[in-house]
Amino acid sequence: MDELDKVKRVVTRRAAVDEVLLVLDATIGQNGLAQARVFAEVVEITGAVLTKLDGTAKGGIVFRVQQELGVPVKLVGLGEGPDDLAPFEPAAFVDALLG
Repeated sequence: MDELDKVKRVVTRRAAVDEVLLVLDATIGQNGLAQARVFAEVVEITGAVLTKLDGTAKGGIVFRVQQELGVPVKLVGLGEGPDDLAPFEPAAFVDALLG
């Protein structure tokens, strides 16, 4: 994490940082949350991006990220292409979970 702290210092010297998004693979579960907690100790996270959300039946990571990190999920990856990154829509997500 020392390297991450160094990157943070270099970036903040050169430009104002308005947003820090943590990108997590939605399929790795608890390991991803453990990594996110450590990351959050060094950098002030303002939101999360969850990738591979289309490839998992488990959507619980969305709730855990918001609960444990206190940040919103802002974007979700729903495929492999650049156009498959979309804004996270909580109502649509809950509707899809409840079927």
